[in-house]
Amino acid sequence: MRVLLTNDDGIDAEGLQRLRRELLTIDGIDLAVVAPDGNRSAVGRGITVRRALAVERIDFGDGTYGFATDGTPVDCVRLAWHGLIADGWLPEVVVSGINHGGNLGDDVTYSGTVAAAMEGLLLGLPAIAVSQQSEKGEMDFLHGTHFVFDHAAKFVTRVVEELEAVPLPPSTLLNINVPAGEPHGVEVARLGKRVYKDKLAPADEDDPAHARRTYYLYGAEPGYEDEPGTDLVAVAAGRIAVTPVHLDLTHHDGIGPLSTADLDRLLAPAAQEVE
Repeated sequence: MRVLLTNDDGIDAEGLQRLRRELLTIDGIDLAVVAPDGNRSAVGRGITVRRALAVERIDFGDGTYGFATDGTPVDCVRLAWHGLIADGWLPEVVVSGINHGGNLGDDVTYSGTVAAAMEGLLLGLPAIAVSQQSEKGEMDFLHGTHFVFDHAAKFVTRVVEELEAVPLPPSTLLNINVPAGEPHGVEVARLGKRVYKDKLAPADEDDPAHARRTYYLYGAEPGYEDEPGTDLVAVAAGRIAVTPVHLDLTHHDGIGPLSTADLDRLLAPAAQEVE
């Protein structure tokens, strides 16, 4: 089994390295690692298009190696897909993580970890994104400093081993969030709803007349809506949350009503303005 491992915290991140070592215990695995050369958290599905990507081979000190790039998590997946590993080498599975901090609810739209797994979907591959809550049990992705990755690494490795037996619909990734401590079980859950508390705060209050101002915008600890059946509530209760996520953003129920609107009439004023 050819597995591509990546992340958004960087190739030296403890979460990626712990998962890398665990995945290597799978019999017959052909594991490749391509990851950013530094932290790329919250870059979403950003890609690098206006410059060349720098790539460096990194020796892991155990007889294996990976590749670090100054690009994004999505770039990492594309590099592997287009021949970086070896001529003719293509991944069969994409695994992204283990992220330092949760990727829960609405956070997945910002996450570089989840974005890398989504790129696997676009390439027609099964994909897994995995994130670990800090040992303090924080329900955000901002303040955690101490993480234990053992349960997450072992659980995801078992999922990869038995992926053929997992009823995963086509074009769907698994977003896995592991709570701090000993998990109390596994819950298949939907994405929850975040309550963001961001605010605009000047960072240069001592120089208000300066032409170029700087501001802090993000940083307040987000909350969440307490809705049973969501990933946020599952992790808060100490359970591993497994959420199937897909890339079809179309609101299918909205197509019918929207189709009945006379949108053609909007062309007439536009045409008159052009004339």
